[in-house]
Amino acid sequence: MAVTAAAVLSPLADDLDGFTAALLAGRSAVTLPSPEDSADDSAGGEACLPVAALDGFTLADWAARHLPDEPAAAARLRKVAGRAALPARTAACVALRAVRDSGLGAGELADGTALLVAGSNLALAHQAETVLGHDRAPGRLRASYALTHLDADVIGVVSELTGIQGEGWALGGASASGTLALVHGARTVAAGWAERVLVVAPAAELSPVEAEAFRRTGALAHENLRGEPARMCRPFDRDRQGFVRGQAAAAVLLERPEAARARGAEVLAEIAGHGQRLDARRGTEPDAGGQAAAMRAALATAGLTPEDIDYVNAHGTGSVLGDETEAASLHQVFGARPDLRVNSTKPLTGHCLSAAGLVEAVATIAQLRAQTVHPNPNLEHPVAELALAGRTAERRPLRTALSNSFAFGGINASVVIRVQP
Repeated sequence: MAVTAAAVLSPLADDLDGFTAALLAGRSAVTLPSPEDSADDSAGGEACLPVAALDGFTLADWAARHLPDEPAAAARLRKVAGRAALPARTAACVALRAVRDSGLGAGELADGTALLVAGSNLALAHQAETVLGHDRAPGRLRASYALTHLDADVIGVVSELTGIQGEGWALGGASASGTLALVHGARTVAAGWAERVLVVAPAAELSPVEAEAFRRTGALAHENLRGEPARMCRPFDRDRQGFVRGQAAAAVLLERPEAARARGAEVLAEIAGHGQRLDARRGTEPDAGGQAAAMRAALATAGLTPEDIDYVNAHGTGSVLGDETEAASLHQVFGARPDLRVNSTKPLTGHCLSAAGLVEAVATIAQLRAQTVHPNPNLEHPVAELALAGRTAERRPLRTALSNSFAFGGINASVVIRVQP
């Protein structure tokens, strides 16, 4: 499937060019909130956990940058999404940007386009804040909460703003949601169920309860390097200690390459293959066999061999066991190829939870188009026998990449992304 538009909203940048520049510069958005800032929000309460957060994001500011000459469109964005939860507001922005960049008109989008939203339980902070507020002052509960707490509200907001009237649904698979949505979007077009699919991954939010639960499992980086939060997420490094949360949203438009060519659309990249496998067990412990199986399935559907892959965007969370397991699965599939390059985007963006897979697919497309691999800035003591990208950006001939997403519950997903020479 052809990717004919891609949009991103992250603390690094709210446009594709700025996002690409930040990646190649190795700039991290991870910060450590002050205790007074984190006590009342989703940053983790008293634990003051590091996060790459969308601090200061507003629809008005986004519209001023992206819709400067369209006051009616900006007003409509605020009217439709202004009182929605953060996931729906971020989804609205990236969806609008992707649709506008696609060159498609409202009439073309209406019936022939499907909408696929990545993630589930997206508005947990909004739910927690509302429950606590209701406990303090029951009379102040907004009736609109009946809608805003639902993942389906994201579908409604994006559909109304874009005019999409085809099929629409949300797909959840924890940290693999973004990649799974991309996979199912490609399958939807390939099956002829829609002419094109807009895949949207909203920014997911945690309440202090989920953040603290992650901390107690040992999954979150929170102790070492607190004076230098940008160094806290360290995939494949000896001193890794866990993941750092991030907030970001992304959207891509998928359509058949021949349809894109027929309407003169620019093809940013192609989704050449995809694979998903389960580990057949509940829990948080990863399995190298399941990960390798997903990667091999993606290569098989693309009709490629491991030697055809130039670059891997690893799931690479910085967790002690997770990185060790992924390194083993990558070695099973690719061996010790010195010409391969492997990096992780999470030290720069944080782990964007259900949006991670789509955000990282956009990051992969950005690197393929730039013919440059972004650095692993925190890789000081590599522990994996992989051809890891170094601490500075490296220009390389890149055509085909693999992007991985692995989730709790034994959900493994991979996509092959390609650009034409």
